[in-house]
Amino acid sequence: MDTIVVASSIQDAQAVEAVMAHHAKLSGALALQVEALINAAARADRAGADLATTALVRWCEDELVPHALAEEESMYPKAHENPSARLLVDAMVAEHREIVALIESLRVATNPVRAAATAQALMTLFKSHLVKENDQILPLLAASTEVSLAEILDGMHELLGEKSEGGCGGDCTCNEENTLGELPELDARLVPHAIRHATIFGALDSITSGGGLVLLAPHDPLPLLKQVESRTPGRFTVDYLESGPDTWRLQFVRN
Repeated sequence: MDTIVVASSIQDAQAVEAVMAHHAKLSGALALQVEALINAAARADRAGADLATTALVRWCEDELVPHALAEEESMYPKAHENPSARLLVDAMVAEHREIVALIESLRVATNPVRAAATAQALMTLFKSHLVKENDQILPLLAASTEVSLAEILDGMHELLGEKSEGGCGGDCTCNEENTLGELPELDARLVPHAIRHATIFGALDSITSGGGLVLLAPHDPLPLLKQVESRTPGRFTVDYLESGPDTWRLQFVRN
């Protein structure tokens, strides 16, 4: 995720940053929901696990699948024109099919343990998929003088994330009470610095009313808190659970 991308224009460089930021938001949102499901399964909380599974499937249908389809309609055809990238693009399309299959397996999972295992597999595959997009597909398109990545992505809201910026996308459940119990944790220390805030924003944007997360940070995240309040004024109540010296733990609860 710290790869330096050489672009043929300022517009293409900005397009790369926008796509990578949206990738980070998707990854953060997915990680948080998978963690909530795994926690419920570990507690043998069948009702909580069922709620978490339903929420995860709905989010995938509203956010993840449309994003994948947008990529296949915009970025992938142009990348496929490059002979050196054809096998990679074919493999990426195959991974999209596997992602859809895992989502369907989640939908029909018969118990929390199976659902949690499927969710973990989905998250692992998606993260690996994003690395290849960020490190190979995007640089290939951005460096090309024959195509404009900015033009390819023009109007592709599912790719760039405008439809859910600062709020929910799809069938919003913000007014539903979250009853998942123990809050999932997001360890920001494990996220590369360049995409750390975008990943956290993605996780926060996926939280429904009454839900929350516990954020682990390597320092007092005051700049982040200012950004959160600027993006979504009054949406979260934040409490410090631990204040250094090595780790800061903050609880975010959506009002």
